[in-house]
Amino acid sequence: MDRIWSVSELNAYLRELLESQPLLAHVSVRGELSNYKIYPSGHHYFTLKDSESSVKCVMFKSSADKLRFRPENGMGVTVSGRVSVYPRDGAYQIYCTQIMPEGMGDLQVAFRQLQEKLEAEGLFDPTHKKPLPRMPGRIAVITSSAGAAVHDMIRILGRRWPMAKVLLLPVRVQGTEAPPEIAGAIRYANEFDVADLIITGRGGGSIEDLWAFNDERVARAIYDSRIPVISAVGHEPDVTISDYVADRRASTPSNAAEIAVPDCREISEMLTACELRAAQGMRKKLSALRDRLEAARSRRVIENPAAAFDNRRLELDRARERLAAAEEQKLARCRQSFVGLTASLEAMSPLRVLARGYAIASDSEGGCVRSAGQLEKGDRLTLRLSDGVAECLVEEVRSN
Repeated sequence: MDRIWSVSELNAYLRELLESQPLLAHVSVRGELSNYKIYPSGHHYFTLKDSESSVKCVMFKSSADKLRFRPENGMGVTVSGRVSVYPRDGAYQIYCTQIMPEGMGDLQVAFRQLQEKLEAEGLFDPTHKKPLPRMPGRIAVITSSAGAAVHDMIRILGRRWPMAKVLLLPVRVQGTEAPPEIAGAIRYANEFDVADLIITGRGGGSIEDLWAFNDERVARAIYDSRIPVISAVGHEPDVTISDYVADRRASTPSNAAEIAVPDCREISEMLTACELRAAQGMRKKLSALRDRLEAARSRRVIENPAAAFDNRRLELDRARERLAAAEEQKLARCRQSFVGLTASLEAMSPLRVLARGYAIASDSEGGCVRSAGQLEKGDRLTLRLSDGVAECLVEEVRSN
């Protein structure tokens, strides 16, 4: 028996089936916008149609926030996204990630793809950007020799910093031949070290006119340049890949010339101000030294140098007197201590004991006899008296 499906199961199966098709995972469809609505959630819902058919589309807020224009009903566009089924309604629709207006879409896609590729490789990393020289001596201008931009740059460079040598490397800045010429000129400037700074760009125009500076070859030549590069393409709103890669972006070619060099008039004014400050500082320093000299000149040691030695002699005499007095006091204390120690030593001396009528007995070996138990009858003793020595014989030993 054939399987019986629920509606939900069938819609889920169809959704899985569509999403498993690689061809439907990334599609681009051209058509005309219809029933375009923006919901409070920020999601965009619309219908894409042609003369015979239509398909429902949705663009979620995360993708819609990246739109550079406001879509309107009746506008011809190309949408990109994936095809899937909305299970609740059982209808397939395109989940759009990008909407491109007709006529500009191809260039916009190419720009975006190259931008993402180079950014992922780190060509836009700020840490790779080189500082511009403050006062470049040689500047290479890579642009068309026939455009107004080059004349504006040369005029401004000459007015602001006439000391710099400007070298024009003429190239085409529009058409299929332009990218290799621009990239070749940048490599030439680096290989032969012709400049301290490179300015490359052109005047304003449409996106097609500026497309040479969105070329990958130009971007990589700028990134590989050892010489710092200023990108000066178009007008303020115009942004190219070269602007992202260059060490510095200028809003216009004229602005590039202003960024490249300082204004000699400002430098002159700065030097004049420095000179004035240096002169004022020198006068102030000399005045302070003059005051110090006058103060030193009025000191007594300068007017009468011998007086300083007289004072030192008096101080030396006083120091000598204090030293002698301290020495006498020290000797007196030492004498007094000596006398006290001598008296204590004499009070403890055995000779003083003998003088009071006592005697010291020692045996035949010279050892001191302290007890009667050390003696026996017939032992010989030596008695030391205060005024002599007596040799004795023990006749009898009695204990107390």
